[in-house]
Amino acid sequence: MPAFLTAFLAALGGYLLGSIPTGYWVGRWWGGIDIRQQGSGSTGATNVLRTLGKGPALLVLLVDAAKGAAAVALGSALGSPWWVVLAALSAVIGHSRSCWLGFRGGKSVATSLGILLAMAWPVALATFGVWLLGLALTRIVSFSSLLAAVAAPVMMWATAQPLPYLLFALVGGVYVISAHRRNIERLLAGSEPRIGQKWAQSP
Repeated sequence: MPAFLTAFLAALGGYLLGSIPTGYWVGRWWGGIDIRQQGSGSTGATNVLRTLGKGPALLVLLVDAAKGAAAVALGSALGSPWWVVLAALSAVIGHSRSCWLGFRGGKSVATSLGILLAMAWPVALATFGVWLLGLALTRIVSFSSLLAAVAAPVMMWATAQPLPYLLFALVGGVYVISAHRRNIERLLAGSEPRIGQKWAQSP
């Protein structure tokens, strides 16, 4: 297969997998709401947790992670670590810029976790550990996610993963951080909600 066609399939397939609007569907089916009009407006698991509770949030988390793992599987089937990275990055973009939701979505954290689990599970576990530590110390999901985005490329380097995977962690980490720019503004202002705190109850 010509390289340009392979690249197209990896990018398109990864994007379509990532763009599956899990949080939106769960909001409609479970709560009869448009999750984009609730809380932060994100379709990710954190906003679902604050709006609908633990069960729906866990479902969104698992499916969104599975989307990332499926993108890695697609890239692997195409035969090169570079196709893996292309499909994975496309899935990250697809989750936050879903064509089914007017190019809106979540912050791509759960999808990135699924990618890391399929790509290099020791890195995924170490990064998740950093996320848990951040959450335990602050009870702020966005802060924990930012820490994890910084930790992922460090863990890729520390565990001597292939160059394409290290580049994914770098580029993907920067993308996830940029998707949190409003969260960063609220963190600096001291108004970012903590776990267990409804959006309207935030300072």
